[in-house]
Amino acid sequence: MRALVFDPGAPAGLRLGDSQDPVPGPSQALVRVAATSVNFADVAFLDRKAPGAVPGFDAAGVVVSAASDGSGPPAGARVVTFGWSGGWAELRAVDTTEIAILPDGMDTGVAAAVPVAGVTALRSLRRLGSVVGRRVLITGASGGVGRFAVQLAAKAGAHVVASAGSPQRSEGLAALGAAEVLIGLDGVTQPVYAALDNVGGRTLSQAYALLEPGGCVQSVGMASLEPTSIDFEQARLHGGGRIEAFTVGDHFGPDLAYLIALVAAGELDPQVGWRGPWQKAADAAAALMGRKVQGKAVLEVSS
Repeated sequence: MRALVFDPGAPAGLRLGDSQDPVPGPSQALVRVAATSVNFADVAFLDRKAPGAVPGFDAAGVVVSAASDGSGPPAGARVVTFGWSGGWAELRAVDTTEIAILPDGMDTGVAAAVPVAGVTALRSLRRLGSVVGRRVLITGASGGVGRFAVQLAAKAGAHVVASAGSPQRSEGLAALGAAEVLIGLDGVTQPVYAALDNVGGRTLSQAYALLEPGGCVQSVGMASLEPTSIDFEQARLHGGGRIEAFTVGDHFGPDLAYLIALVAAGELDPQVGWRGPWQKAADAAAALMGRKVQGKAVLEVSS
């Protein structure tokens, strides 16, 4: 099969080449991929993979063969899938616990933008408990996870404080439900009940210092690629709080189905900010790492 493989000598570390067809296990469906998405973590940590590996968390397409154990969707079903690798290929073997069926007429490119970013936003928000009427800070709000989180937090009744890195990247956040849109965190003048931090580094430290007594920061991502130093003594003076290192886990199926239903109903917008053929994967990766994409980047997979 054709696939985007990790090649340290290629532009952005990606080369469109050949790879072995996947062999599904008993509880895996074989999916012919029509579209996939490019996430920050897909690209930023490519060098952790072996040369020739096929990256990619997200993929949408059609089931070629159903799982032999009888679980999951039948052959011919249009689906969206999640896995820790293998999404950037013509074929993907995927556990049936990580699949959701697509409604008729849903664009596979739009669907491919949902899995890891959407489920990360959903599950990290759940970790905060009830947010109805409470101030919730979302940093890195202009990215893929951030734009999902703004919408889901607003839908849950939160007063969303959305922080972006520049005026250009903050565009559209108010329309998604943010009550306050800020560049950086220096303009936050009131404490927040909780925060979802997608940036790390100094931003995570600042978010922690903004918590109400007993508040919580979910450390979701580290788009800054910078370490974080926390002044816990200063935090104690503000009543304390906690930081939790968020991990998204697995078994995406039910949560993915929920999010896809919201998209189909027009209640959630995956915010696809870049879309093109997979031959331009290096361009997509460069745009993402250069902070040129508002939301998600999607690749169309052609046989």
